[in-house]
Amino acid sequence: MTTTDNAVEQSALDQSAAATSPTTSPTAADSGASASASFRSTSQYSGSGTATDSARVDTLARALLGAVHHVIRDHDVTYPEFQAAKKWLMDVGDGGEWPLFLDVFVEHAVEEVASRTQAGTKGTILGPYYLPEQVQLTSPATLPARPDEKGTPLLFRGQITDTDGTPVPHAVLDIWQADEKGYYSGFAPDIPSGNLRGVVTTDDKGVFEITTIQPAPYQVPTDGPTGALIAGAGWHPWRPAHLHLLVSAEGHRTVTTQLYFAGGDYLDSDVAEATKPELILDPTDVGDGTRQVTYDFVLERN
Repeated sequence: MTTTDNAVEQSALDQSAAATSPTTSPTAADSGASASASFRSTSQYSGSGTATDSARVDTLARALLGAVHHVIRDHDVTYPEFQAAKKWLMDVGDGGEWPLFLDVFVEHAVEEVASRTQAGTKGTILGPYYLPEQVQLTSPATLPARPDEKGTPLLFRGQITDTDGTPVPHAVLDIWQADEKGYYSGFAPDIPSGNLRGVVTTDDKGVFEITTIQPAPYQVPTDGPTGALIAGAGWHPWRPAHLHLLVSAEGHRTVTTQLYFAGGDYLDSDVAEATKPELILDPTDVGDGTRQVTYDFVLERN
Protein backbone atom coordinates (compact mmCIF):
# COMPACT_ATOMS: atom_id res chain seq x y z
CA MET A 1 0.00 0.00 0.00
CA THR A 2 1.35 3.44 -0.92
CA THR A 3 1.72 6.41 1.41
CA THR A 4 -1.14 8.13 -0.43
CA ASP A 5 -3.36 5.08 0.00
CA ASN A 6 -2.51 5.00 3.71
CA ALA A 7 -3.37 8.66 4.09
CA VAL A 8 -6.71 8.24 2.31
CA GLU A 9 -7.63 5.19 4.39
CA GLN A 10 -6.59 6.90 7.62
CA SER A 11 -8.70 9.96 6.77
CA ALA A 12 -11.73 7.74 6.19
CA LEU A 13 -11.10 5.87 9.43
CA ASP A 14 -10.75 9.09 11.40
CA GLN A 15 -14.00 10.44 9.95
CA SER A 16 -15.78 7.19 10.80
CA ALA A 17 -14.43 7.25 14.36
CA ALA A 18 -15.48 10.87 14.79
CA ALA A 19 -18.97 10.08 13.59
CA THR A 20 -19.40 7.36 16.23
CA SER A 21 -17.47 8.84 19.16
CA PRO A 22 -19.29 9.40 22.47
CA THR A 23 -19.59 12.86 23.96
CA THR A 24 -16.38 12.34 25.93
CA SER A 25 -13.82 10.23 24.08
CA PRO A 26 -11.15 8.17 25.85
CA THR A 27 -7.60 9.43 25.52
CA ALA A 28 -4.28 7.66 25.35
CA ALA A 29 -3.60 8.95 28.87
CA ASP A 30 -6.85 7.34 30.10
CA SER A 31 -6.03 4.03 28.45
CA GLY A 32 -2.36 4.07 29.36
CA ALA A 33 -2.95 4.81 33.03
CA SER A 34 -5.69 2.18 33.30
CA ALA A 35 -3.63 -0.46 31.49
CA SER A 36 -0.62 0.21 33.71
CA ALA A 37 -2.71 0.04 36.88
CA SER A 38 -4.37 -3.18 35.73
CA PHE A 39 -1.03 -4.79 34.91
CA ARG A 40 0.49 -3.88 38.28
CA SER A 41 -2.53 -5.17 40.20
CA THR A 42 -2.86 -8.50 38.38
CA SER A 43 -0.51 -10.99 40.01
CA GLN A 44 -0.97 -13.50 37.17
CA TYR A 45 0.86 -11.10 34.86
CA SER A 46 3.08 -9.30 37.36
CA GLY A 47 6.21 -11.27 36.57
CA SER A 48 6.34 -12.70 40.10
CA GLY A 49 8.20 -15.99 40.15
CA THR A 50 9.99 -15.25 36.89
CA ALA A 51 13.38 -16.93 36.67
CA THR A 52 16.32 -14.54 37.04
CA ASP A 53 19.10 -16.87 35.90
CA SER A 54 21.96 -14.58 34.89
CA ALA A 55 22.91 -16.68 31.88
CA ARG A 56 19.38 -16.38 30.49
CA VAL A 57 19.32 -12.63 31.15
CA ASP A 58 22.70 -12.32 29.43
CA THR A 59 21.50 -14.26 26.38
CA LEU A 60 18.27 -12.31 25.95
CA ALA A 61 19.80 -8.90 26.65
CA ARG A 62 22.65 -9.46 24.20
CA ALA A 63 20.24 -10.70 21.52
CA LEU A 64 17.91 -7.73 21.99
CA LEU A 65 20.70 -5.18 21.97
CA GLY A 66 22.30 -6.93 19.01
CA ALA A 67 19.06 -6.64 17.04
CA VAL A 68 18.90 -2.92 17.83
CA HIS A 69 22.52 -2.47 16.75
CA HIS A 70 21.81 -4.27 13.46
CA VAL A 71 18.87 -1.95 12.74
CA ILE A 72 21.06 1.09 13.39
CA ARG A 73 23.86 -0.14 11.13
CA ASP A 74 21.69 -1.64 8.37
CA HIS A 75 19.54 1.48 8.07
CA ASP A 76 22.17 4.16 8.74
CA VAL A 77 20.28 5.62 11.70
CA THR A 78 21.31 9.23 12.27
CA TYR A 79 21.87 11.09 15.53
CA PRO A 80 18.65 13.12 15.12
CA GLU A 81 16.73 9.86 14.59
CA PHE A 82 18.44 8.33 17.63
CA GLN A 83 17.53 11.34 19.78
CA ALA A 84 13.94 11.23 18.50
CA ALA A 85 13.78 7.55 19.45
CA LYS A 86 15.05 8.30 22.97
CA LYS A 87 12.43 11.00 23.42
CA TRP A 88 9.69 8.67 22.14
CA LEU A 89 10.75 5.93 24.57
CA MET A 90 10.62 8.44 27.43
CA ASP A 91 7.19 9.65 26.30
CA VAL A 92 5.83 6.09 26.27
CA GLY A 93 6.96 5.63 29.86
CA ASP A 94 5.73 9.03 31.02
CA GLY A 95 2.32 8.34 29.47
CA GLY A 96 2.03 4.88 31.05
CA GLU A 97 1.72 3.35 27.59
CA TRP A 98 4.22 0.50 27.86
CA PRO A 99 1.50 -2.12 28.56
CA LEU A 100 -0.51 -0.75 25.63
CA PHE A 101 2.44 -0.67 23.25
CA LEU A 102 3.84 -4.08 24.23
CA ASP A 103 0.46 -5.82 24.18
CA VAL A 104 -0.39 -4.42 20.74
CA PHE A 105 2.95 -4.84 18.99
CA VAL A 106 4.95 -7.51 20.85
CA GLU A 107 2.66 -9.91 22.74
CA HIS A 108 1.55 -11.83 19.64
CA ALA A 109 5.13 -13.08 19.12
CA VAL A 110 5.41 -14.25 22.75
CA GLU A 111 2.06 -16.04 22.39
CA GLU A 112 3.24 -17.76 19.19
CA VAL A 113 6.23 -19.18 21.07
CA ALA A 114 4.03 -20.37 23.96
CA SER A 115 1.55 -22.04 21.59
CA ARG A 116 4.22 -24.34 20.14
CA THR A 117 3.86 -26.68 23.11
CA GLN A 118 0.15 -26.21 23.86
CA ALA A 119 -2.84 -28.34 22.91
CA GLY A 120 -6.53 -27.49 22.95
CA THR A 121 -8.23 -24.30 21.84
CA LYS A 122 -6.03 -21.80 20.05
CA GLY A 123 -4.91 -18.90 22.15
CA THR A 124 -3.99 -15.36 21.28
CA ILE A 125 -3.00 -12.18 23.09
CA LEU A 126 -4.48 -10.97 26.37
CA GLY A 127 -4.34 -7.34 25.26
CA PRO A 128 -4.19 -4.26 27.50
CA TYR A 129 -7.86 -4.02 28.53
CA TYR A 130 -8.24 -6.89 30.99
CA LEU A 131 -9.53 -6.02 34.46
CA PRO A 132 -9.67 -8.68 37.21
CA GLU A 133 -12.33 -9.30 39.86
CA GLN A 134 -15.45 -8.78 37.75
CA VAL A 135 -18.98 -9.85 38.68
CA GLN A 136 -19.47 -13.61 39.16
CA LEU A 137 -22.26 -15.11 37.04
CA THR A 138 -23.71 -18.58 36.47
CA SER A 139 -24.73 -19.84 33.05
CA PRO A 140 -27.11 -18.96 31.48
CA ALA A 141 -25.82 -15.43 32.07
CA THR A 142 -26.24 -11.91 30.75
CA LEU A 143 -23.23 -9.61 30.87
CA PRO A 144 -23.77 -6.39 32.84
CA ALA A 145 -24.85 -3.60 30.50
CA ARG A 146 -26.38 -0.15 30.56
CA PRO A 147 -30.20 -0.03 30.40
CA ASP A 148 -29.93 1.57 26.96
CA GLU A 149 -26.92 -0.45 25.75
CA LYS A 150 -26.68 -0.08 21.99
CA GLY A 151 -25.68 -2.87 19.65
CA THR A 152 -26.85 -6.08 18.05
CA PRO A 153 -27.86 -8.67 20.68
CA LEU A 154 -25.58 -11.72 20.64
CA LEU A 155 -26.28 -15.14 22.16
CA PHE A 156 -22.96 -16.92 22.68
CA ARG A 157 -23.18 -20.64 23.47
CA GLY A 158 -20.85 -23.59 23.75
CA GLN A 159 -19.31 -26.33 25.84
CA ILE A 160 -15.96 -26.82 27.49
CA THR A 161 -14.28 -30.22 27.25
CA ASP A 162 -10.81 -31.57 27.79
CA THR A 163 -8.66 -32.89 24.95
CA ASP A 164 -10.26 -36.37 25.03
CA GLY A 165 -13.77 -34.90 24.69
CA THR A 166 -14.78 -35.25 28.34
CA PRO A 167 -16.98 -32.35 29.52
CA VAL A 168 -15.32 -30.10 32.09
CA PRO A 169 -17.93 -29.22 34.73
CA HIS A 170 -18.06 -25.78 36.35
CA ALA A 171 -15.37 -24.34 34.11
CA VAL A 172 -15.04 -20.55 34.13
CA LEU A 173 -15.13 -18.03 31.29
CA ASP A 174 -13.77 -14.61 32.22
CA ILE A 175 -15.17 -12.54 29.34
CA TRP A 176 -14.84 -8.87 28.43
CA GLN A 177 -15.44 -6.81 25.31
CA ALA A 178 -15.81 -3.38 23.75
CA ASP A 179 -19.21 -1.80 23.35
CA GLU A 180 -21.04 -0.87 20.13
CA LYS A 181 -18.72 2.11 19.67
CA GLY A 182 -15.52 0.20 20.37
CA TYR A 183 -14.88 1.39 23.94
CA TYR A 184 -14.07 -0.66 27.07
CA SER A 185 -15.34 -0.05 30.57
CA GLY A 186 -12.49 0.99 32.84
CA PHE A 187 -10.61 2.57 29.94
CA ALA A 188 -13.03 5.23 28.73
CA PRO A 189 -15.10 7.85 30.54
CA ASP A 190 -18.90 7.68 30.70
CA ILE A 191 -19.00 3.85 30.77
CA PRO A 192 -20.08 2.23 34.05
CA SER A 193 -17.55 0.08 35.87
CA GLY A 194 -17.85 -3.58 34.87
CA ASN A 195 -19.91 -2.86 31.77
CA LEU A 196 -19.80 -5.84 29.36
CA ARG A 197 -17.51 -7.79 31.69
CA GLY A 198 -18.22 -10.91 33.70
CA VAL A 199 -16.88 -14.20 35.06
CA VAL A 200 -19.28 -16.96 33.99
CA THR A 201 -19.31 -20.46 35.49
CA THR A 202 -20.58 -23.27 33.26
CA ASP A 203 -23.04 -25.99 34.34
CA ASP A 204 -22.10 -29.51 35.43
CA LYS A 205 -21.62 -30.53 31.79
CA GLY A 206 -19.38 -27.60 30.91
CA VAL A 207 -22.16 -25.92 28.92
CA PHE A 208 -22.45 -22.13 28.85
CA GLU A 209 -24.83 -19.56 27.41
CA ILE A 210 -23.99 -15.85 27.53
CA THR A 211 -26.18 -13.00 26.35
CA THR A 212 -24.36 -9.83 25.33
CA ILE A 213 -24.02 -7.55 22.30
CA GLN A 214 -21.75 -7.86 19.29
CA PRO A 215 -18.77 -5.55 19.87
CA ALA A 216 -17.38 -3.06 17.38
CA PRO A 217 -13.84 -2.73 16.06
CA TYR A 218 -11.73 -0.28 18.02
CA GLN A 219 -8.65 1.80 17.39
CA VAL A 220 -5.56 2.01 19.53
CA PRO A 221 -5.58 5.48 21.15
CA THR A 222 -3.86 7.80 18.69
CA ASP A 223 -3.21 10.94 20.75
CA GLY A 224 -0.22 9.58 22.67
CA PRO A 225 3.26 8.29 21.75
CA THR A 226 1.96 4.90 20.54
CA GLY A 227 -0.38 6.75 18.20
CA ALA A 228 2.48 8.99 17.10
CA LEU A 229 4.46 5.93 16.03
CA ILE A 230 1.48 4.52 14.15
CA ALA A 231 0.89 7.81 12.33
CA GLY A 232 4.57 8.31 11.62
CA ALA A 233 4.84 4.85 10.06
CA GLY A 234 1.66 5.31 8.02
CA TRP A 235 -0.10 2.35 9.66
CA HIS A 236 -3.77 2.17 10.59
CA PRO A 237 -4.59 1.87 14.33
CA TRP A 238 -7.54 -0.54 14.18
CA ARG A 239 -8.30 -3.93 15.71
CA PRO A 240 -11.18 -6.10 14.44
CA ALA A 241 -14.21 -6.63 16.68
CA HIS A 242 -13.70 -9.44 19.18
CA LEU A 243 -14.66 -11.07 22.45
CA HIS A 244 -11.86 -11.56 24.99
CA LEU A 245 -11.82 -14.73 27.09
CA LEU A 246 -9.81 -16.42 29.81
CA VAL A 247 -11.16 -19.99 29.95
CA SER A 248 -10.11 -21.98 32.99
CA ALA A 249 -10.88 -25.04 35.11
CA GLU A 250 -9.18 -26.77 38.01
CA GLY A 251 -6.48 -29.13 36.77
CA HIS A 252 -6.37 -27.57 33.30
CA ARG A 253 -4.25 -24.96 31.54
CA THR A 254 -6.00 -21.61 31.21
CA VAL A 255 -6.63 -20.55 27.62
CA THR A 256 -6.25 -16.84 26.85
CA THR A 257 -7.96 -16.07 23.58
CA GLN A 258 -10.08 -13.73 21.46
CA LEU A 259 -12.97 -14.60 19.14
CA TYR A 260 -13.51 -12.52 16.02
CA PHE A 261 -16.43 -12.16 13.60
CA ALA A 262 -16.57 -13.41 10.00
CA GLY A 263 -16.78 -10.60 7.48
CA GLY A 264 -15.62 -8.01 9.99
CA ASP A 265 -13.35 -5.10 9.18
CA TYR A 266 -9.59 -5.41 9.79
CA LEU A 267 -9.54 -9.21 10.11
CA ASP A 268 -6.71 -9.30 7.58
CA SER A 269 -4.92 -6.18 8.82
CA ASP A 270 -5.19 -6.30 12.61
CA VAL A 271 -2.69 -3.80 14.01
CA ALA A 272 -1.91 -6.29 16.81
CA GLU A 273 -1.45 -9.23 14.39
CA ALA A 274 -3.48 -11.42 16.74
CA THR A 275 -6.19 -12.94 14.52
CA LYS A 276 -6.22 -16.66 13.68
CA PRO A 277 -8.62 -18.49 11.37
CA GLU A 278 -9.57 -20.95 14.14
CA LEU A 279 -10.89 -18.06 16.22
CA ILE A 280 -13.42 -16.58 13.80
CA LEU A 281 -17.12 -16.81 14.69
CA ASP A 282 -19.91 -16.78 12.10
CA PRO A 283 -23.12 -15.87 13.96
CA THR A 284 -26.54 -16.39 12.38
CA ASP A 285 -29.60 -14.17 12.68
CA VAL A 286 -32.34 -15.99 14.59
CA GLY A 287 -35.06 -13.70 13.30
CA ASP A 288 -35.69 -11.23 16.11
CA GLY A 289 -32.60 -9.09 15.60
CA THR A 290 -30.50 -11.37 17.78
CA ARG A 291 -27.44 -13.12 16.41
CA GLN A 292 -26.50 -16.54 17.75
CA VAL A 293 -23.26 -18.50 17.61
CA THR A 294 -21.81 -21.66 19.15
CA TYR A 295 -18.13 -22.09 19.95
CA ASP A 296 -16.70 -24.95 22.00
CA PHE A 297 -13.49 -24.72 24.01
CA VAL A 298 -10.98 -27.52 24.60
CA LEU A 299 -8.69 -27.36 27.65
CA GLU A 300 -5.59 -29.46 28.10
CA ARG A 301 -4.80 -30.97 31.47
CA ASN A 302 -1.90 -29.64 33.51
